[in-house]
Amino acid sequence: MKNGRIIFLEVPASLADEIKALPADSNGSGFSVDFSIPLPVETDDDKPVDVKTLSETLSWEMILAGMIRIVTGGTEVKPEWVEYYRRFVLALKPDIYNEFSGAAVIKAKNGDFAGAGEIITILEGLFPMTPGVLLNKALIQEEEAGVLEKKGCEMEASLLFEKAEETYTTALQLKPVLPELYFNLGFFYSARNNYAGAKEYFNEYLELAEDPAKINRVKKIIAGIEKSGLDNTEYTKSLELIRQGKEKEALALIHGFLEEHSLVWNGWFVLGWALRKQKRYSDALASFKKALELGGGTPDTRNETAICMMELGDLAEAQKELEAALRDDPENVKIISNLGMIALKKGRQEEAAGYFRTVLDLNPHDPLALKFFKP
Repeated sequence: MKNGRIIFLEVPASLADEIKALPADSNGSGFSVDFSIPLPVETDDDKPVDVKTLSETLSWEMILAGMIRIVTGGTEVKPEWVEYYRRFVLALKPDIYNEFSGAAVIKAKNGDFAGAGEIITILEGLFPMTPGVLLNKALIQEEEAGVLEKKGCEMEASLLFEKAEETYTTALQLKPVLPELYFNLGFFYSARNNYAGAKEYFNEYLELAEDPAKINRVKKIIAGIEKSGLDNTEYTKSLELIRQGKEKEALALIHGFLEEHSLVWNGWFVLGWALRKQKRYSDALASFKKALELGGGTPDTRNETAICMMELGDLAEAQKELEAALRDDPENVKIISNLGMIALKKGRQEEAAGYFRTVLDLNPHDPLALKFFKP
């Protein structure tokens, strides 16, 4: 987003007739030009400005840029001017909501999260506290957090997941409540292994939903959660305890969960995770193998299995698990780093360097890769 000076100009004669002919704004409330309010124009800081020349060469793009800068908080003006400029922009660009929303989503999908964030900031200025804008903002924050998590930037990812949750929560407090908010929150909490929360929001979605395909999908997810018992408080609390470094307390809870749900792979994964963090690698490996046997062949499960195998000296089998995980998640830094560690243990320096180089391409600040590879 450009960040130059704002110059305020009187409405030039060359644009006066065009401005008078502007249609009603996108709110349908009508828009009339107030010629006593100057037009804001954004200019480069490092260039001298000839106001007369600027007035003569003024374009709609320059006016839009200045107004957008103001409604997004870039320059302080009278509050009534902010609302006036907002409505002016909507009169000039009545489809700006759909146009910019689509552009933000495309930028996020292409990994340009900074660009997507700038567009969302503009939409928040033009449509303050609007559920649809906040929903897109939360989705983009969530997507970026997921990318950071795969790159091994766990602290940054965690903070961004928290921001996404806050954005979702803010959107839920506004009217009208969009069914899609509940739908996406269900998946947000599922991805965070909070199945009790996911079930709650999926049920809220069903109260408002109209899309038959999505309704059937959500009903199947809820049925799966209930059948597996993943909304059980023992399961949810055990995960929280492990994240807090309280593996001993987590083990007691997850054992209780598995007594009732011995065929649920997620429970065996959590048990293995707690045991692995206690460095009980043989017991952890047995738990992860059970999770794999029950259908939990996720990249995370295979990565954890490989860590235990490495610690127990079975490098060949560890490599097989990591290669299988990498096929499903080719940009996961943890998996690539562990392949590098296996190569080091085998004395294959060049192969290890290749893995760590790839890690640094994804995350230039990865501490493990920097320890073993000097760019």
